[in-house]
Amino acid sequence: MLKETALPEAAYTREALAFLHDRVPPELQQGLEILLSQAADAPGAMRRLERFCQEHSGWFTNLAKTPFGLQSLVTIFSHSGFLSEEMLQHPARLAESLTSQLHRVRSPDEMKEQLESYLGGGSDVPQALQLAQFRRAQLLRILLRDVLGFGALPEITEELSNLADAILDVTCRRLRAGLAARFGVPRLAGGNECEFSIVGLGKLGGRELNYSSDIDLMFIYGGPGYTDSVEPLTNQEFFKKVANQLTELLSTHSSKGFCYRVDLRLRPDGRYGEVCISLDGAQGYYTQRARDWELQMLIKARVCAGDAGPGKAFLKWVQPMIYSTTLDFSAIEDMSETRVRLNERMAQRRRAGGIDVKLTRGGIRDIEFLVQCLQRVHGGNRAWLQNSSTLLALARLRDKDLLSDSEYSRLASAYQFLRHLEHRLQYDEDRQTHLLPEDPEGLSLVARRMPSGLMGESATPENLRRLLNAHFEHVQEVYERVIHAQQPFYYTMPPESSPSTASGATEATGAEIVPTNLIRYLDQIAPQLAAVVSHARLGRSQFAFEHFLERILKQPGWLKMLDDDSVLAGYLIDLFEHSPFLAEQMVRSHELFEELIAIRREGIRDFSFEEAMPWADTSSEMRRFFGKEMFRLQAESICLQIPIFDTLKRCSALADAAVRGCFRLAVSQVASQHPPKSPGYTPWRQMMVVALGRLGMQEFDLGSDADLVFIIPDEDTVESHFWTRVAERMIELLGSYTGEGTCFSVDTRLRPNGRSGALVQSEKAYREYFQNHAEAWEGITYMKSRAVAGDVQRGTRFLEEIQRLDWRRYGQSGRSKKQLREMRLRLEKEHAAANTLKAGPGGYYDIDFALMYLRLKGAGMFFQVLNTPARIEIIEQMGHIDPADANFIRDGAVFYRAVDHGLRLMSGHTEGNLPESESQLKMLTELVCRWTPAHLHDQPLPMELKQIQVRTRDYFDRLFDAG
Repeated sequence: MLKETALPEAAYTREALAFLHDRVPPELQQGLEILLSQAADAPGAMRRLERFCQEHSGWFTNLAKTPFGLQSLVTIFSHSGFLSEEMLQHPARLAESLTSQLHRVRSPDEMKEQLESYLGGGSDVPQALQLAQFRRAQLLRILLRDVLGFGALPEITEELSNLADAILDVTCRRLRAGLAARFGVPRLAGGNECEFSIVGLGKLGGRELNYSSDIDLMFIYGGPGYTDSVEPLTNQEFFKKVANQLTELLSTHSSKGFCYRVDLRLRPDGRYGEVCISLDGAQGYYTQRARDWELQMLIKARVCAGDAGPGKAFLKWVQPMIYSTTLDFSAIEDMSETRVRLNERMAQRRRAGGIDVKLTRGGIRDIEFLVQCLQRVHGGNRAWLQNSSTLLALARLRDKDLLSDSEYSRLASAYQFLRHLEHRLQYDEDRQTHLLPEDPEGLSLVARRMPSGLMGESATPENLRRLLNAHFEHVQEVYERVIHAQQPFYYTMPPESSPSTASGATEATGAEIVPTNLIRYLDQIAPQLAAVVSHARLGRSQFAFEHFLERILKQPGWLKMLDDDSVLAGYLIDLFEHSPFLAEQMVRSHELFEELIAIRREGIRDFSFEEAMPWADTSSEMRRFFGKEMFRLQAESICLQIPIFDTLKRCSALADAAVRGCFRLAVSQVASQHPPKSPGYTPWRQMMVVALGRLGMQEFDLGSDADLVFIIPDEDTVESHFWTRVAERMIELLGSYTGEGTCFSVDTRLRPNGRSGALVQSEKAYREYFQNHAEAWEGITYMKSRAVAGDVQRGTRFLEEIQRLDWRRYGQSGRSKKQLREMRLRLEKEHAAANTLKAGPGGYYDIDFALMYLRLKGAGMFFQVLNTPARIEIIEQMGHIDPADANFIRDGAVFYRAVDHGLRLMSGHTEGNLPESESQLKMLTELVCRWTPAHLHDQPLPMELKQIQVRTRDYFDRLFDAG
């Protein structure tokens, strides 16, 4: 049973492989080969493995048959020199670890019980060697859990801390029992036994201990008194002996190294203070003399060993002093300056070494310091932030909107990467180091030891440096932003939201922007932009806006333009306030900001898409061009308040250019891959591509499908197979989803016989169908058609011929009236519930069917293209509609198209009904007001819609019920 390791490179000699294969059962030979091919080229690893096999062949054979046995053996020898030596001397240790449930964290109580058993019965004071041996045995198990992926980072650091807790507690109790036997039991004035707490600080207090950390401790006893002996000691004298002996025992060097380096410099008065202090003494010190950094240090404090009483009483008492209930930026500045001085001083001591993952700017200490600053400033108002774990505190700071999702992601990712790296630097030789090796071989080894999930596919020193520098930069960027953002001048604490109001808060539209760290940081670097942003009402788009801002921060030129030009800044805010879809596009492709800059400089673009599209020689270039230009058109629609039908006409021109560009590409590609079968036949633009529906009427919009049909001259039917391939390739080019996006989907169902009809048909087939088989609605649909690609001139003449057929068949006879009314009511019955705006009573279809019928009455006159306003104007000039009705229908068309356009800008696609969300409805209303005359938005949007629906249905009934 083998588990894939994180060490990808082969390292061992063929001779060594043969040596090991001789001692592995046949059924495990392949597994051994895989393991050794994945092992790192660690110095001495192969020598240790061979030595283990020679000296402990029985254990090696047993391990080869144990699940994860061989893998664990190779893991230890490849990752840790000091644990390799431990295993060579005590081969049973690995077997014990493999039977100890590697999948779970051992609690402090379990480890205490195991240590007591290891030390034997009684209460004798343990020897330094015994404690060091026990620690090594536990580190062996923890390292296997770490490297083999059985434990996540928080679990590994928790178990390392549990180990320290157990050793401290068992050793303290035995020392104390021995001293009590000599000097008596310490008692308080009332006669009760005096308690003694060991308070863990720093990484031990936060349950975030490293493999080779110092342990920061503070000793607190219950109060004054004496031991109950003939020659009593004061309680202070007694516990001073306990503390000194414990510190000395843990720090004593043995043949197995020392157990822990104990650091007492964080106690009251530091190295000049008493080694232990009474509860009253501690309270007096932190009331009168403690410096600010000493209070911040207590964020991670917890009782880790001894008696709980004094330590818990002290921490409960001091907690209000740790966490501020007011915003004190001066304290943050002092702490930040202290951090800078400390980092500089520590860095000077280690300048001869390599990169320090802890002290380098953007390293572990900066992340921990940043988290603690935010906890101190805001923890008084938000008790949930009062937590000693860095990763958990990061998650809770994000939850309370004190860190954005992006800030949290960067800090948490960096912290986990750096802590994993720190572990791999330390567990090799049990050294408290944070320095990367400077030699290439050492750095390469560290890179291969890193978890594969953090390194990606490239476990190389170059990739390690790249990732490390990226994390440093991300942390520095967030650090500077967040620390500066805590100034009260910029900061307003977001209120707590109860469960009953939380959902409403996220829905609230037009809610003022939440002052996150990034928003507040703008005051420092772009105050004029910050002033514009402060008045924004982004609602749900704030996250996307901040994501975009983060990218802008890396473009100083863009940031300066936004800060200098309030109109440009207003355009940007306008898009994020009113178009979540366009906002998301800008987040994904921040270069689209160039289009906003162009709008500010040029206004409405006077530009021929037809001239630009031929420069797109590939489908990728064409899709990028279409996406960029569609964004520009929609942004102009919002920022410059372009009349709705002007925007639709320009969108249609862009779609026309895309169809023509795809036609050109499709003909070229198909001709090269599947040339025509007729000798001498030169494909050019014989086929006619006809647009119907919205594109045919030049009312194409964002997210519209294109209704296209493909017609070839009768004389080209011999190559119908070739042109069918061209049509299929066009559909694919226009509608395929790729990394460059898509243009639009193509719908070809309006061809003769719909889905069952051939994709490409001849002119003769079209004539025959419309003369004999087409229903009224089909014929009238082609009155909203125009040729857009291929032989456009011939296509236009052919469409005129089709229109004359329709007029003779339906316009002159008047048979279409009943059929159109039935068709409209059938659409209402089938689709009204899902699409009130179009199919409901009085919806846009009422206007469209009315205009189709009235246009059919005058179909003897051919027009190459007529959009809705132009159709109304022609019908009115021909006397088929009263001026009052014409004005109303014109207003109705503008209103419906404006509402539809607004919905598309919000979501990127069409919607059939008004939004139910109040915030979304408000956003839509603000958009519609830009493109409609005042009398169409002088009341709430739903009320305006209802009135238009009633009047539209009234006109529809009058028209189709008339004799």
